[in-house]
Amino acid sequence: MEEKILTGNVLVAQSGGPTAVINASLAGVVTEALNHECIEEIYGGLNGVEGILKEQLIDLAQESQQNIRGLRHTPGSALGTCRYKLTKEKDFVRLIEVCKAHNIRYFFYIGGNDSQDSANKISRCAEEQNYEMRVIGIPKTIDNDLPMTDHCPGYGSVVKYLCTQIRELAADHEGMGKHDLVSIVEVMGRNAGWIAAGTAIAKRKNQMDDPPHIILLPEVAFNPEAFINEVQNCLQKNKYCLVVASEGIKDSNGNYVAAADGKIDNFGHAQLGGVGDYLQNLVQTSLSGVKARSCKFGHAQRAGSHCSSLTDSNEAFMCGQEAVKAAVSGETGVMVALVRGDTDKYSCETSLVDLNEVANVEKKFPENWIGENQMSISYQFTRYILPLIQGEVQVPFENGLPSYVRLANNMVEQLLPPYEL
Repeated sequence: MEEKILTGNVLVAQSGGPTAVINASLAGVVTEALNHECIEEIYGGLNGVEGILKEQLIDLAQESQQNIRGLRHTPGSALGTCRYKLTKEKDFVRLIEVCKAHNIRYFFYIGGNDSQDSANKISRCAEEQNYEMRVIGIPKTIDNDLPMTDHCPGYGSVVKYLCTQIRELAADHEGMGKHDLVSIVEVMGRNAGWIAAGTAIAKRKNQMDDPPHIILLPEVAFNPEAFINEVQNCLQKNKYCLVVASEGIKDSNGNYVAAADGKIDNFGHAQLGGVGDYLQNLVQTSLSGVKARSCKFGHAQRAGSHCSSLTDSNEAFMCGQEAVKAAVSGETGVMVALVRGDTDKYSCETSLVDLNEVANVEKKFPENWIGENQMSISYQFTRYILPLIQGEVQVPFENGLPSYVRLANNMVEQLLPPYEL
């Protein structure tokens, strides 16, 4: 697209569940924005669109360079996050009013499926109101379920963290198990089994009896009888059986086996949790003399910067940079996507995809990568996932503990009347 100079300010925000590398994308936006004369100020929206509606903006250009660099190894959402769904017409009117008041001409939203839907709506709203503002989505999700991109920033790090934990659990269980121990690890993943599947590479090379011995995905209807039979077969050969189960596994009728009493979030998603407890109870009531234990890493699996992937962090930073470059060159209504090179040696570059093709679409784990017994992962998947976990982020330590940064949060003066959500 032919470059058209658009002078004004940047607004960047984060949304949805944090990852170990979401702040690397933020650092990429700020770092690249400083290189362009057409960008005058760089603002951050606190707590996603919810904070923007309340005109809660901070001046990111006032942050020290040490803080911006430190974002690359700091977990969580440095700007804060939200799960606020843009549906009311008055919200869209207000959001554009905020952008006009602060001369926002470049809007970047870092997030997953629902966030890309919000970015898409904001882009359309600006166009409908004849306000020239370029909107770019920056991908983020540990679930790896965004379409139109080979993989998502955040995914490689959660897999690296979980595989490390599983290898450590294996060392623990090897000394305890006497063909009578079942260990269940519950991992995130609502409707797509990418995270659970990723733990398959915890197996050492040519050690097929290594854990995880059973992997349960949302894409495969859960069969209690077949599961118990697989557990029994595993215990006959191994001192213990380690199971990785996605929180979103469903029964043959498509119902979550562990939904949280029908509770839903602002986007209409069922609140999940309890698969580990469900499977533990199933094993204990089905198999006499077998001890069952379950653990749930919960939010820890998406916050483990001390065990994050350098490849993942670098690609997250690159996505932030490329979003700014695309917007300055005239692009809008698109998301930055990662494209894998077609050579034997791993390489990755970016492309731009229409937000209409991304919003509210989930990329499921491919059926051809699921093992014949429906509870294992084919070896072909290894070539896909291994490059994404390579390298270690160097986290600085102080007094024996990791040292993370916190933004100064210099507030931008509010120019509009208060707003009630």
